[in-house]
Amino acid sequence: MASNPLDLTPEQIAPAFPGAKRANIARYWPLVAEALRENRLESAPIVAYALGTIAAESAGFEPISERPSRWNTRGKPFDRYEGRLGNLQPGDGARYKGRGFIQLTGRANYARYGERIGVDLEADPDQANSPRIAAQLLSLFIADREPRILAALQAQDDAQARKAVNGGTHGMDRFRAAYRAILLVLRR
Repeated sequence: MASNPLDLTPEQIAPAFPGAKRANIARYWPLVAEALRENRLESAPIVAYALGTIAAESAGFEPISERPSRWNTRGKPFDRYEGRLGNLQPGDGARYKGRGFIQLTGRANYARYGERIGVDLEADPDQANSPRIAAQLLSLFIADREPRILAALQAQDDAQARKAVNGGTHGMDRFRAAYRAILLVLRR
């Protein structure tokens, strides 16, 4: 087993991200590892969980903006987010769509997590795609839910573990494959 799961190399991580550019992993993994370390998220299950979450939300291992899909759009892009997630004004659904490694969504989350990291994400939501900020948001979101996540992982309930950050099971196949691949690497 690796002495510290945050010491994984891009080469060890890459097989969990088929199709992702190795350069993305090399560029962004140090930022993610640093943010996880800052929040004392260093156990093998949590590091594997964080990487599984990135695989589910951003298969290319890079912070991205959510695209319209049947999950977030009925008519206008992101209109399924209107009136919920702290979205109060018309257009908030599109303004506060998912971004970053975790796909932070909703005005309330942008305000809350932006305040915690000292960045006005509510005024400038695109900053959630800035690599360092995206890593901080991923880490804080997981830290806030760590006991729930660990309980679900211990019970081998991947769906409940996934729901802790996603609210659903979107990306479950990618999450499960990456989570298990990283755990195997960490147990060697």
